[in-house]
Amino acid sequence: MLIPFPFAYLLGSAALDAWARATDRPELFRTAKHLNTLGLASALVAAVPGMIDYTFAVPPKSSAKTRATNHMLTNVSALAFFALARLGRRRGDAPPRQWAMAAEMCGAGLLTSGAWMGGTLVTRNQIGIDHRYADAGKWQVETRNPDQIAPGGGIDVGSVDDLQVDQMKLFRIGSRRVVLARTEQGYVAFDDRCTHKGGPLADGSLSCGTVQCPWHGSQFDVHTGAVKHGPAEHGIKTYEIQQRGGRLFLTL
Repeated sequence: MLIPFPFAYLLGSAALDAWARATDRPELFRTAKHLNTLGLASALVAAVPGMIDYTFAVPPKSSAKTRATNHMLTNVSALAFFALARLGRRRGDAPPRQWAMAAEMCGAGLLTSGAWMGGTLVTRNQIGIDHRYADAGKWQVETRNPDQIAPGGGIDVGSVDDLQVDQMKLFRIGSRRVVLARTEQGYVAFDDRCTHKGGPLADGSLSCGTVQCPWHGSQFDVHTGAVKHGPAEHGIKTYEIQQRGGRLFLTL
């Protein structure tokens, strides 16, 4: 929700500079300078949750990660142009230098392109609020150390009562992202990454032993990992789950 502020301020600054020059209203140049300051400051604030999402919310090795990287680089470049344009401003109501106006227009174009990429991340890659279907359960992510093997083997991933049927939980185990899920036949575990475009399966839907990727609809059998419906062509890796003393143990 912080994103609209730098967009409004920075694009407003560029638009106001152009309007002031076209209508010969030099007093507006001072206002444009203030908008530029507010835009750069609010962009730095918005970048903090953006980097958190980039690190933790965007699935690794996916089309979303590539798009998010391009989105970040485009926005950083846009901010660099607006910062450069600020250096070309004169004191008071004097108009900015010509090269500063050109830098501002380049920044506005890059900002628009970055906004399109960000919108695609939200709508196509669903990088946003929890949008999953009803009864999916509270969104859960837990971390485990892959070297912490329990007596008897496996990594302890919780109680047998943690999930209801057709609910899932995401585990980060070292560099792996593994989904723990409960079906009518019991607990299963599988890779979080869809083999089509890298979509997060833990963010999709689970029903009748089939998980569906939220991005393009690929479906996989969670017991065998086999593809049940494309566009994915390759299955996902599954892992063994054991129950001992009311606890679940995952074997990688």
